[in-house]
Amino acid sequence: MRLPSLAISLLALLPATPGVVAANGRSLKHAGKHIEEHFARRAADTSARDRPVLERDEVAAKKGHKFLTEKTKSKFSASELQFAVNGTGIPDVDFDVGESYAGSLSISSDPKEDGNLFFWFFPTSDPTPKKEILIWLNGGPGCSSFEGLIQENGPFLWQYGTYKPVQNPWSWNTLTNVVYIEQPVGTGFSTGTPTATSEEDVAQQFLGWWKNFINTFDMQGYKVYISGESYAGAYCPYIASAMLDEKDKKYFDMSGMLIYDPVITYDEVQEPIPAVQFTEYWAGLFPFNDTFRADLKKADKKCGYTDFVEEYLVYPPKGHMPTRLPGTFKNGTTTDECWNIFWNIFDAILLLNPCFDIYQVATTCPLLWDVLGFPGSLTYLPEGAEIYFDRADVKKAIHAPNMTWEQCSSDDVFVGGHDKSLPSSFTALPKVIDKTKNVIIAHGALDMVLLANGTLLGIQNMTWGGKIGFRSKPVEPFYVPYNDITNLSSLAAGGVFGTTHTERGLTYVGIDMSGHMVPQYAPSAAFRQLEFLLGRVECMDCKTPFTINPKAAQSTQKLGLGTAPQGWSSAGVPGKAVHRRSMGYPRRK
Repeated sequence: MRLPSLAISLLALLPATPGVVAANGRSLKHAGKHIEEHFARRAADTSARDRPVLERDEVAAKKGHKFLTEKTKSKFSASELQFAVNGTGIPDVDFDVGESYAGSLSISSDPKEDGNLFFWFFPTSDPTPKKEILIWLNGGPGCSSFEGLIQENGPFLWQYGTYKPVQNPWSWNTLTNVVYIEQPVGTGFSTGTPTATSEEDVAQQFLGWWKNFINTFDMQGYKVYISGESYAGAYCPYIASAMLDEKDKKYFDMSGMLIYDPVITYDEVQEPIPAVQFTEYWAGLFPFNDTFRADLKKADKKCGYTDFVEEYLVYPPKGHMPTRLPGTFKNGTTTDECWNIFWNIFDAILLLNPCFDIYQVATTCPLLWDVLGFPGSLTYLPEGAEIYFDRADVKKAIHAPNMTWEQCSSDDVFVGGHDKSLPSSFTALPKVIDKTKNVIIAHGALDMVLLANGTLLGIQNMTWGGKIGFRSKPVEPFYVPYNDITNLSSLAAGGVFGTTHTERGLTYVGIDMSGHMVPQYAPSAAFRQLEFLLGRVECMDCKTPFTINPKAAQSTQKLGLGTAPQGWSSAGVPGKAVHRRSMGYPRRK
């Protein structure tokens, strides 16, 4: 991989720009942002509560703090700080966030062990809570899960370009207990010397930390769900698999997993291989001239990428992909010419759209500032602005150590900067599907940092439930219930909003009009997926209302087929042109 030349010149003009390091064919820093000193992100939406959620919060408030005990009030990990967070004392937040706890816990039962993970735990506001807890992880590797908290699915949100934090009616803690964890060691406020060399190492350190967390909050016997995005497509399956291996439901009752736009297969499969087809499908967002588009197609044909997609993105799959991918040398390394298809697209679109956001490709100028410093592909912090979690008053409010906080760590969180583990679809992911029969993989249609077709290729190459891939093409409608939440800071869509499909315990959801961070760009869609994961609803292709907004009127029309792009090729039929209906797009009824 090389850093695009225009990106270098643009980034050089901006403050707090990470150093540029050339890479040789591996991919970016996926997940929350920072893509190998070269990207970042941010975007859109939500806050305030509709009446049903307010009623829940009022009932919960009367019951008091459910997890406030001597242990959760007391000192910990050689720190003089407490876990309990004052819900009315969070800087710039002018409402009560409710009960929460934040702090550091060791990754080991040995207090002398070098390594602490920082967390922020939000008990559910549901007045009839279940004995369950959901873990949220951002990716990177090395990107803080607090980005998910403050801009995706936490109780308060501060989206880029907005004036102040707002309440979030789509907060996941309205359904269940949620804990945001900065991991591995070296991420965010988590301290210690990184020693992990693989996902197996990360998982074992996490399990040590998790046991300490469960003991601290007396949550033994709780069902555990795990969720995250991007590089968490590696973290979550390996952690879930390790929990299942423990066969200990007192601490590790792993019951389901939800991962967004996840890293699950080789970088080439999720980036350069489907890239040209992506620009063809979204031609209006990539308005390249004929000569450049012809060059892209020529390079794509030489590398064999479109032919590869047409051969292997079929339902059912004809077999596993070859171990040697197209566009590689004999040793399996991708050639610079083929990798550069992806980066040449990025260079070219930056010329046409200087504010292009690889995490949400429909974004245009102006570049909006972000309290985390990453409003999109570029680092941008205006003069006088501060990174929210690096402020002294915020650190004090959440008992954070006095250290520099970065959204994505500038230091390696894996020894040597390399994760030695195989992609999760070859190892941990199918095991979690088979053991829980409750795994959701969801992908935003407007994400280019990881492409939906690449995720589908990864699924079609994966064996679970004794078979390879989905046997049938995803065409079912993903229906997001309509809602009557009218506060302008928390508007969210409803209706047929993509495509869903379930086989043998795995559900795939393609999501319209969403970029990389689905709970941020499509909060109501993510909320419906969480309801399905937790068993609150039985389907995502039906008109069942939201559990938090049950009286909102729903569609009376037939739903038809799904609408999210599924396969931007002729789907294995050489020489046939793509037709919207043939690819599973709806005849509207």
